[in-house]
Amino acid sequence: MQNLMNTLGYQFNNPALLKRALTHPSMGGEDNQRLEFLGDAVLQYIMSDILYATHPKDREGSLTHLRALLVCEAALSQVARSLHVGEALIMDKGEALTGGRDKPSVLCDAMEAILAAAYLDGGLEAARGIIQRHWPKPEEVHRPMQDSKGALQEHLQKDGGDAPTYAILAQDGPPHDRTFEAAVYRYGIELARGSGKTKKQAEQAAALAALEKLTGK
Repeated sequence: MQNLMNTLGYQFNNPALLKRALTHPSMGGEDNQRLEFLGDAVLQYIMSDILYATHPKDREGSLTHLRALLVCEAALSQVARSLHVGEALIMDKGEALTGGRDKPSVLCDAMEAILAAAYLDGGLEAARGIIQRHWPKPEEVHRPMQDSKGALQEHLQKDGGDAPTYAILAQDGPPHDRTFEAAVYRYGIELARGSGKTKKQAEQAAALAALEKLTGK
């Protein structure tokens, strides 16, 4: 664990917290799932604070979209790989043999747990320091707003569940100037609605609205 602490750039006062953050559920007993829960909230808060300070001209929807790209499974697993978190994970041999050390979902969970452990050990600034040192800069991941559907899908599938589905609910106006209304669903439950000049734009707007509801707390 000392190698990981050196890589993180943070020395834990209580290394037992880091050990728990690295303990996969396959080991039974005290694992990293509770820390993962806390770490998700810590990451959301710190990233929101960073984006609010560094993007003073961006509107809420743009900030929500950008934050979703920085806290999604792909971003967290990428950071975890750069820190060699997989090598430090404590897991059952069977899980390791099936590629558990490199599974994006496992790495994502571990990264969130590590942030929670740092927060409990040294407060928000400890967790913030790890994020500022190792996360990609917002400009490095910034993608056009039309990626809202992809960002929403990554956010929702973090728990391993079904992907969202979309439906066009209505269209209004003459053929040359139509407006479409779309809704996005998961498990048959409507998450949000959006409108646009094309069906694709309406679906993207619905996805962005869902992201704002789910991550814009």
